[in-house]
Amino acid sequence: MFPTAWDRQQLLARPELWAEEFELVLEAPDDADCANDFDVLGCIDAAVRSFAGSTDGVFSSSDYPGIAVAAAIGTALGLPASHPASIMRAAHKGLARAVQAVQLPLETPAFQVLDPDHLDGVDVVVPFPCYVKPAKGCFSVLARRVEDATQLRAFLRDPLVARYRRDYLRIYCRLVARYLGPGIDGTVFVAEALLRGQLVTVEGYATDRDVHAIGVVDSLRDERTGSFVGFEYPSVLPASVCRRLEDAACRVARAFSLRWTMFNCEFFWDRVTDHIGLVEINPRLCGQFADFYEKVDGCNGYRIALDLACGRAPNLRRGAGTFACAASYPLRVFDPVRVVRAPDAGDIAAACRLSPQALVWNEVHTGELLTDFASADDGQSFRYGVVNVAAGRSAELTTHRDAVLRRLDYRFEVCAR
Repeated sequence: MFPTAWDRQQLLARPELWAEEFELVLEAPDDADCANDFDVLGCIDAAVRSFAGSTDGVFSSSDYPGIAVAAAIGTALGLPASHPASIMRAAHKGLARAVQAVQLPLETPAFQVLDPDHLDGVDVVVPFPCYVKPAKGCFSVLARRVEDATQLRAFLRDPLVARYRRDYLRIYCRLVARYLGPGIDGTVFVAEALLRGQLVTVEGYATDRDVHAIGVVDSLRDERTGSFVGFEYPSVLPASVCRRLEDAACRVARAFSLRWTMFNCEFFWDRVTDHIGLVEINPRLCGQFADFYEKVDGCNGYRIALDLACGRAPNLRRGAGTFACAASYPLRVFDPVRVVRAPDAGDIAAACRLSPQALVWNEVHTGELLTDFASADDGQSFRYGVVNVAAGRSAELTTHRDAVLRRLDYRFEVCAR
């Protein structure tokens, strides 16, 4: 359901991973083509009628609305799936924080749910500076650090916030009303205490009986803006810390009763205090990381997800892959630019041949203006592509990335804000 660009990069481009055992049907629309007025409930009901008796599993790597839709269809058909209410509760950052505070009180930061329509007379009890984000986010769009109550209120009254709540979350609110009840507001924001340290992602999976961690991915961020500029696997953190992170992620997944699905949890680990802080859980596969596990552990993340969708426990052995490490590097500009040159298909194919099993995802075209930072990705930068590479040593990862980048030969010229 709702195929993504990563599905095409990592799944459809590698039929040898699945063609002998699975027949895949990509149901329209694509994730990127899902309009704000899409009839998501009608889609679910129609799929339940048409898939009955002919489908062994329903799967999506789409954060919104794909994974909730897949869970709803799978549950209605009696197929291996999490209940849609579990998915929706985990994906609603306000509701999720309430569950996390009970199950993981030490790892869950202080938080407060705020309704942008009803701020007058509300005391903000979360200490400043704090972090504020939509209860249902999209990457890092409209997630901000704010320094004081005045800045917080001004941000929540920004027209961008109003449009996001009114337009982008329209589908989400229909899902919330059906699967969580009419009393739940899907358009609220959440303010929470800042977390510090090294940011990591723990990916794992749940069967009907247990929850398992796959591994820990280190996040690399720009020092000025905090924008993601790299993800490297496996983590270089101490093994004892990784075990604690994996245990915490599995406890989070159990708290939401996830089953027959992959999940990923983001954490901060503070080296000074040794504190682990939970950022969020996403009850789905991370398509960007799927090739990590094939390169390092011998089993692609999409294959794990497909097995789970059909009620089968995956076969995964750590370290069974060809490479010692793998990475994904988002390519970003931090000032408004015009794209003077973007790579074509031939450039991308040639660049990928320079590094074993490299993947390239281009997101721009020649002549395009990259200027709308406020509504793009993290509000601080513009992502124009992604490069995934693997290596025998972690020190070689950036060398492989740089060789691919030189061949891609992106060119930009700075333009006025």
